[in-house]
Amino acid sequence: MKILLIEDDVTLCDTIKTQLTKEGHLIDACHSGEEGLMLALAPNSGYELAIIDRMLPVIDGLAIVRAIREKQIPIPVIIITGMSELEDKIEGLDNGADDYLVKPFHVRELSARIRALNRRPPKTQESTVLNFGDLSLDCSSQQLKCGNKTLTLTPKEFHLLCAFLKKPQTILSREQLLHQAWGFDAEIEPGNVDNYIYFLRKRLKALHSNATIRSVYGSGYLLEFSEV
Repeated sequence: MKILLIEDDVTLCDTIKTQLTKEGHLIDACHSGEEGLMLALAPNSGYELAIIDRMLPVIDGLAIVRAIREKQIPIPVIIITGMSELEDKIEGLDNGADDYLVKPFHVRELSARIRALNRRPPKTQESTVLNFGDLSLDCSSQQLKCGNKTLTLTPKEFHLLCAFLKKPQTILSREQLLHQAWGFDAEIEPGNVDNYIYFLRKRLKALHSNATIRSVYGSGYLLEFSEV
């Protein structure tokens, strides 16, 4: 996973980053609320989860969580804090956090909470239709439409295309796409994603769409659209 970590305690931040990196995650870490907010709201950041300290210099953690939710960024958010009162926890959760972990804690517990959040089923789309370029995907029927042509996607094709349509013109790694279609606990090789990318490309060609899935060497794939 690509994780955003915002923690002003440099020692704790380094400890968390080191452990999560060992577990295979890609971590962007910073120590101030101002920088954290900039990273959290940056377009095409590709973050899949955020770990945010509540008490941060300049801009506090709750303000960052609220900003993330106001921008309708759906990633899970874990607040880490020394504020342990019940009302503090309720306030954190009511402001958009998915979990609330009180300091001091063992990093292994944080890892377990990350895994638990990843096992949750994806939230239902507020909109049942995803659009990009000349494509329109009906999430309820898994039907993909381009102009007057319509076809029904297989479940794996559907979940992969959803990932692209949620973040068009953004490079997505094989690992990110694998997690979208098979889940975080699936024992599937990332190379299997390539086969389904091939199937999706055939689908787009069959619809005569001007949208294409481009390979980015060493990084992954991105969905782009050309008017020509």
